[in-house]
This record gives sequence, structure tokens and C-alpha cells, in this order.
Amino acid sequence: MKDSSHALKNALTHLFLAAASIVLVFPFVWMVSGAFKEKLEAVRMPPKLLPSHWNFDNFKTIEQFFPLYRFLLNSAVVAIATTVLQLLVCAMAAYVFAKIPFRGRQSIFVLFLTTMMIPSQVTLVPLFILFSQTNLADTYAGLILPGLFSAYGTFLMRQNIMTIPNELMEAAFMDGATYYRVFRSIVLPLVKPTLAALTIFAFMSSWNGFLWPLIVTHSKELMTLPLGLSRLQGKWSTDWNLLMAGNVVSFVPIFAVYLFAQRYFIKGMTMTGIK
Repeated sequence: MKDSSHALKNALTHLFLAAASIVLVFPFVWMVSGAFKEKLEAVRMPPKLLPSHWNFDNFKTIEQFFPLYRFLLNSAVVAIATTVLQLLVCAMAAYVFAKIPFRGRQSIFVLFLTTMMIPSQVTLVPLFILFSQTNLADTYAGLILPGLFSAYGTFLMRQNIMTIPNELMEAAFMDGATYYRVFRSIVLPLVKPTLAALTIFAFMSSWNGFLWPLIVTHSKELMTLPLGLSRLQGKWSTDWNLLMAGNVVSFVPIFAVYLFAQRYFIKGMTMTGIK
């Protein structure tokens, strides 16, 4: 009786998870399907999941509205540079807060975390004034620099670095290692899973960024892909098949980064103790 009850519970759990997975995956399936539909078929009622005729010209038509590959290159440059630099800054800051003792360390870290409660929209005007006065507006530096610092990323890394035994680092110091050598040779190899998790978060945030690129750029040569996709949505009507095609182009790099780092992602989140 107990075994049958346990089997029924497992069956219901798997059934629920399967239904939830279908609900979560369906929007992506609909997006990919819509990217290959004709204009009228994309809005037909009742809707049809698969297109009657697979139209690959939607991806070519997008280039009539904006330079797709130029915007894609801009997004890639900004996202990759922001991700790499944010990983470096967050890892170094987390190492300092976790393992290097100094007066007021805990108070400074708490103050650092309070910045997470400040909405990013509040800082847009001061940032734009600062970048305009320093001639960094409408430049790659203007797009990249605000993403270098992340209180959440620093907190994430610190939680993992704190689990590294102090004895391991003390042994390295006794052998003559410097703080930099310990950071490079001991800390970074041990926190690879958390670095992978932060890579996904940082890349997604930068790749999907819309408001700051909209404010800081005014030349078409520096616009990112989200700004280009906004041009596909008209004031009176929208070609949903083209918008879906553009979203597919935007989705592929994020999906590729996730596939590359997925084996570390869950492990990294588990090691930090964050649910």
C-alpha cells in the first residue's frame, strides 16, 4: 500500500513537471514557428502552430528596416566586454570582502549591498550627464562601463569564496604567494561554477539591455539589437512574423551561452547557498 502510494505521488509529480515544462517551452516554440510564417498566417484565427509554408525570407526582410548584422555585432561586442569585465571586477571585490581582513569590511559590504535596493532608472539621468560631460556618450565605452559593477554579482561570488578553507590560502602565503597569486591560482579555479552562473546572468542582462543603450546612443552605428527590434513594432500595425524572426536572432546567442555554461550553472547556484 505504501509503495503504491509512493508510486502514485511520483507519477503525479512527473505529470505536473511535464505540464509545467510544456507551458514554459511553448512561447519559444511559438516564437520560432512565427518566425517562418507569412504575415497573415502569423495573426490568423484560430492560430496554427506550424506554418503552412516555411518562409525563410523573413530574416532577409528584417535588413530592410535596420542593419541587422551591424546591430548584432554591436550587441556582441558590448555583451562580451561587459560580461568579462564584470566577472573580473566582481570576483576581485568578492575576494577582498571574503578573505582580506580590514577595518570596516562588514559595514562597507552591507553599504555595498544596499545599492541593490536603488532602482536602476534612478541613476539614468546622473549617468547620462556624467557620460556626456566626459565625452563618453554614444561610444562603446559608454555602453560598457555602467555594466562593470554588480552588487548582486559580488554577493554571489563572495558567498562561494567564503566556503574556501582559510588553511588552504594560509599554506599558499607561507610558500611566498601574494594575494594576487592566491586569487589567480587558488580562488578562481575553485569558483568556476559560480563564475559560469554569473556569466549567464551578466550576458543576458547586457544582451537584453534596452533603456540605457536607448539613452546613451544616438547614432545608428552604435545601436544594439534590442533597439533595432523595437523598430519592427509599428505605431499602427506590427508585422509579427518579422518581429518573431528578429527575436529568434536575438535569442540564439543567449541560448548558446547557456548551453556552454549549463553544467556549471546549477552547481554554482548550489555552492553559493542562494535559492
